[in-house]
Amino acid sequence: MDLSPSPAAQEVIARLEAFMTEHVHPAESVYAAQREENGPRSHELPAVVEELKAEARRQDMWNLFLPALSGLTHLDYAHIAEITGRSPYIAPEALNCSAPSTGNMEILHMFGTDEQKKQWLEPLMDGTIRSGFSMTEPDVASSDARNISTSIVRDGDEYVINGRKWWTSGAGDPRCGVLVVMGKTDPEAAPYRQQSMILVPVDAPGVEIVRSLPIFGYYDQQGHAEIQYTDVRVPAANMLAGEGDGFAIAQARLGPGRIHHAMRCIGMAERALEMMVRRAMSRDAFGGPISDQGVVRTWIAESRMEIEQARLLVLKTAWLIDQVGAKGAAIEVAAVKVVGPRVARSVLDRAIQVHGGGGVTDDFPLARMWATGRILGIADGPDEVHIRSVARQELRKYR
Repeated sequence: MDLSPSPAAQEVIARLEAFMTEHVHPAESVYAAQREENGPRSHELPAVVEELKAEARRQDMWNLFLPALSGLTHLDYAHIAEITGRSPYIAPEALNCSAPSTGNMEILHMFGTDEQKKQWLEPLMDGTIRSGFSMTEPDVASSDARNISTSIVRDGDEYVINGRKWWTSGAGDPRCGVLVVMGKTDPEAAPYRQQSMILVPVDAPGVEIVRSLPIFGYYDQQGHAEIQYTDVRVPAANMLAGEGDGFAIAQARLGPGRIHHAMRCIGMAERALEMMVRRAMSRDAFGGPISDQGVVRTWIAESRMEIEQARLLVLKTAWLIDQVGAKGAAIEVAAVKVVGPRVARSVLDRAIQVHGGGGVTDDFPLARMWATGRILGIADGPDEVHIRSVARQELRKYR
């Protein structure tokens, strides 16, 4: 098992690291200022990101997440995702590699018709529009997706959609053009054949963006929307794959996406560890730098060990997806979905503590990154669901 990036990926990584140093990190303060100027709840994309996108395209670092187009493997992209995770609110978007549009592009690439690809995939890959993924519902326990109650009913040459969703990531962005909606087409079918996914233009009559949801008081640029669907009509041709294929599409979408999230979490953890060490070495207390304190040294060592363990597990999982596909790596995917954000939260928490009062302010990126790491313990299925899957697999070995 070789977990190193390919020669082609190594060349991209070298350019990406230079891009991060020369363009992305200097843009972070500009991004924050422009978001503040737009308003704390604005979902307008700051102009500086469009400048970064233009530079990334010029350097041929665009849509790297999709192996069929980039020529990179999932393992290659895992290494790349870690680097972008060091600036998670700018770098992925600059490379057109930000969720949820990456996952939506993947399923359109795999399951979309020629017309669906022309209408939605091409502008998504060109970066001219964004998209939302509308699955979670506030009125049911969506940790068991079989509970989802939004209805998708065939009526002649159209489908009619009714339901209430929330945490529809991407829907707050003014550039959002299409929503991938999961709902029930046949409540009487087998449990995993009741659900389907359908493409809904965000401006379709009956689509109401009720509100944008904060994460610990932070409003992401792309937004996480609550949406009411009331008698929304779309052409039957908007169905993804076929009726009853919703779960299969979801699994195909979420496998690689969880690798991306996990590696970006490791990137956040690496940045947090660097900040922790630099802060500990620069602050004096009780007669010397706080890096001399045994407890702080333990935090530094534990952080390094946790990061290394997590990275190896995620890289192994990406390698497995390349070898046997997302379905064959399902247990490892479940494991990294838990481990990546957990390690990020752990390291970020220690870094916040070392920064003292400053750590919980927006003077440093730690508090916001911690909030991101915390929501990832719930998003894409709560950790407990994935832990349950791993446990079931272990128990099955001994039955």
